[in-house]
Amino acid sequence: MKTNKIIYGALFITMIVIFERLFSIQTPIVRIGFKFLPAMLSGMFFGPLIAGTISAMADIIGINLFPSGFPYFVGFTISAFLCGLIYGTAFYKKEITNKNIIIAVVLKVIIVDLLLTTLWVYMTTGKGIMVVLPARIVKCLIFIPVEAMSFMIVSKALTKNSVFRKVINGGQYF
Repeated sequence: MKTNKIIYGALFITMIVIFERLFSIQTPIVRIGFKFLPAMLSGMFFGPLIAGTISAMADIIGINLFPSGFPYFVGFTISAFLCGLIYGTAFYKKEITNKNIIIAVVLKVIIVDLLLTTLWVYMTTGKGIMVVLPARIVKCLIFIPVEAMSFMIVSKALTKNSVFRKVINGGQYF
């Protein structure tokens, strides 16, 4: 693996940890934050497996550096890996279109945020799924357009930069 790939991977891990642990709002049922932006970018630059690994490593590092009061649970790391996998599959060496962004966000929100994370919250807190599910559904319905619009704006801005345009179009800067 190239040195610059390791450096950029570490940068994305750092950004995910900061966005998730420091710049988010945590309630007992949902966490509201913007870690999806660096996770999406890592998927776009590195592909599914490396982006999944970056997201999983960020989860493990984040819980160790900034404990949230909940014990470590491997299910959340699996969810983080799946986020990177979905984003990498949707964006790596592909044209970034609004349709691709919406499909990736909807898949990620339904599979990871709504189904798996709800299951993990149920398993770790013992709260009934029917107690947890309504708040999680509301969060997911709100965050589908927020995540999609945010990444549309970021990806549009990056395509104006020649270095990022080369990466997006299949170049090997990373």
